[in-house]
This record gives sequence, structure tokens and C-alpha cells, in this order.
Amino acid sequence: MTSSLVAQSQLGYVALAVKDTSNKLLPCRVHLKDSSGKPQRADSLPFWHDHFVCPGTAQFQLAPGKYSYEIERGPEYQPLSGSFEVQENLTNTIGLKLERLADMAAEGWWSGDLHVHRSINDIELLMQAEDLHVAPVMTWWNNQNYWQNQKTPERLLVKFDGNRFYHLMGGEDEREGGALLYFNLEKPLRISGATREYPSPMQFLHEARHEKGVWIDIEKPFWWDVPVWLASGQVDSIELANNHMCRSQMYESEAWGKPRDSSRLPPPRGNGFWSQEIYYHILNCGLRLPPSAGSASGVLPNPVGYNRVYVYTGKDLSYDKWWQGLRAGRSFVSNGPLLRCKANGQLPGHVFTLKKQENLSVDLQIGLSTREPVSYIEVIKDGEIAETIGFEEWKRTGKTGILSFNRSGWFLVRVIAENPKTFRFASTAPYYVEVGEAKRRISRSAAQFFLDWVRERKERVNLDNVSQRSEVMKHHDSAERFWAEMVTNANSD
Repeated sequence: MTSSLVAQSQLGYVALAVKDTSNKLLPCRVHLKDSSGKPQRADSLPFWHDHFVCPGTAQFQLAPGKYSYEIERGPEYQPLSGSFEVQENLTNTIGLKLERLADMAAEGWWSGDLHVHRSINDIELLMQAEDLHVAPVMTWWNNQNYWQNQKTPERLLVKFDGNRFYHLMGGEDEREGGALLYFNLEKPLRISGATREYPSPMQFLHEARHEKGVWIDIEKPFWWDVPVWLASGQVDSIELANNHMCRSQMYESEAWGKPRDSSRLPPPRGNGFWSQEIYYHILNCGLRLPPSAGSASGVLPNPVGYNRVYVYTGKDLSYDKWWQGLRAGRSFVSNGPLLRCKANGQLPGHVFTLKKQENLSVDLQIGLSTREPVSYIEVIKDGEIAETIGFEEWKRTGKTGILSFNRSGWFLVRVIAENPKTFRFASTAPYYVEVGEAKRRISRSAAQFFLDWVRERKERVNLDNVSQRSEVMKHHDSAERFWAEMVTNANSD
């Protein structure tokens, strides 16, 4: 790193080495700032926004002065911070060790980030630096297509480092109605030239469904077209931990999505709670959609893997097993706390079945590792807080929650860290309870929430071309009929 304001002969030198407790070099992320707070680069090492990653060692030059650093490796290691002073023509040797907070892979939990916009040339080091195991890379996005002037590789799925996987055909359709993410395709969708409203995202969604193994992810719960996508039954997951949640800030509005009532859900956490409320409405409609996570590193300030979803596959990981586990909901999402949960010995995603008039007693076994203070653990049942477990009491006594069910429904466990700048949390995927013939609880108020939403969205469609408008509106009309029928057939308030 050199400065145009400082002669080469006046620069100082830094030799950084980061190791684990067994003295092995450890790839990691480095946030390095000068005394004014300006982020510093390290020569050719991958840099984004306010940090660079290194393979465990880095050597670079700095102008004389005081510098501060923060070093991290995903949420499973304790962070390090400190400062040093660079003097002209002298070398600072900085040797540091990162200690593990948890080893999730050893417990059978494997992490993934479903929204990565970084260079494919850097992705392996980026994943190692964050201890991330699954990362589809976005190589096409609206009118941008990395493969436009070059041949797509024969091998789209790459395995490296023994148990890390990335796929080279991640894509995004982001327009007026919001964003859908596409994974495991063989080639980009033909969305180049699409306008804000035309053609409908549903056209590309149906096209993608012709390919075996495709996965379609709703990028945020509050995008305007979410009720349409849900009604189609063609989406696979939804990002509960999404890129409005950043490492050191929140994007506090809903951008061009459905706005929340900010007086009821004030910043900075309001947007995070809004995403969760919408997700709970989805579950209350009887729709079983697993939560996912994405950071949008390369577009928004996040490091790769800041928002991540952990999927349980046991001791062995394969790419296919990871997606199968995500589909089954054997997972939790997080951008900080590491939340493991079993209910009557079962992982998230499990369906408890009962005969009519039977009762279910659920004993929760909760494990939690966190780098930041957490006040309590919450058990959410059918969209409401059913139990609050004090974190200190849980640490002292091991007390966990007990729930009871006598009707169909769902529950999950969440924690929210005490961070004043951003929404830092973890949430398990839901557990489901089926009682008698009414196997799914369908809330009338939740269905009405989406019916009102889709009607509001219809009023916002702005297309002057009569033929195009007719083609787009048929998808909104179909969604309106879907939600109206669900309101009629609801079996719960």
C-alpha cells in the first residue's frame, strides 16, 4: 500500500501473520484504518468497502502514523482488535492468534451465503477467510452477464479445500417488484433488456423451472411482488437474514419494497422486525418456506458470509446434501449468534403429527454461542412470543423452553443481540405441528394481509402498453384469486 502524498523512501512496512491456537496460518478478514478512520488496502489482496482478506499473512507498506485494526473470521472465531504505529522505513511485525468460539462443522452444521457478488477469481480465498462452505456466485444480474463474451466453463460447480463449494451460475432478476435469486442453472436466464415491469418476473421463474435442480430464492420478504411469488408455489426459500442487515449499519427503509409502519417499528431495528413479521405471516398461511440468508457482498458493504444460513448435514458435506437439508428446514440463519436447537430431540424442520384431541408437549434443548451480549432467547409460536428465556438464567441453570400444542401450528427459536447499529440475530427454521385432519393452520388475518398487499401492488403497476399490461396483470390477478380463496378457506383467526 503506497500513498501519493508520501515518498516511497518514507513509507513503513507491516508484516502481518494470523494463526489459530495450533500455530497454523489462518485465512481471515482485516479491517485496517488510519487515524482518520480511512480504510487501508493491502496491495493486491481482495478488498471491498472497508476490509481486505488474506491467507493468514500479508506484507504491505503504510505511511507513517497510527493505525487500528479489527480481524475476524466469520462468527465462529472471537474477533481481535488493536492498534500500532508505523514509523518511516521500519518494519512492524504483527503476530496474532484467533480463538474459536464454536466449531459448527464439527457439530454437523455447514454455512452458506446465497447472495455473493464478488469476483470468481477471489472467491476461494474469500470463503476460506470467512470459513464459509457454500457460496453460489452471482455472474449474471439484469443486463450484466459475465458470460456474455466468453464460453461458460464445463464445470460450473467447484469443490476445493476438501469441503467448500461454489457454483458459477448464480443470477438475479431485480426490478420493480423486487429481486429473485436463481441457483444451479446451466446458463443465464434471458432477462437482458427487461424493463422495470415487463416482462413479469413470473415469466423467467417459469422458464427456470424447466431445469432440474434449480433453486429460486426470494431475496427479501418485503419486496412488492412477494405475494405473487408465494401464490405461484414456485419459490424455494426466502432471505430472513438479508442484505438490509449490514455489519456496521442497517438500511433502514424498505427501498422500493412495501414500507413498514416506522412509528410501530422504528429504526434501526424496525426493518429487521418487519422482515420477521412478514415471514411469520407466510408461516401462518400454512406455507412452509425455509428461511435463507444473503449478504450481497460486492454490492452492499457486507463481507462475504456476514448473513449466512447453517444447514445440518451431519459429519459429511456434499453440495446436494446441503440443498436437501435447506429444503427440509434443518437449518438456522444468523449474522452473529450461533443458535442450535432441538425439540424433543428433533432438528428444525421436523413435523410433529398428532391425532385429533391429542396434546403435544415440546421440550426444547437450546445451544447458543455468541460474541455479543444477548438478553434473552425467544420462542415464537404461530407468530407470537410464547416464551422468553433470560440469557443469564439459561447460562446459569440450563433452563430451556417447554411448549404445548393442541392444534396445528408452528414454532421456532430466535435470539437478537444487543447491537445499537444493526439487526444482529439468529433464528431457527420452523418446526411444524399437525393435529388431526386440519394439518395446517391457516390464519384468516395473515391471508388477508397478503390479499390486501397484492391489491395494493396491482394499483402500482405502471405500464402504458395495453398488451404488456395485460400480460403482466394476469399474474397479479391469479395471485389475488389465490389469496382470496385462502381467506375464504382459513381455519383460524
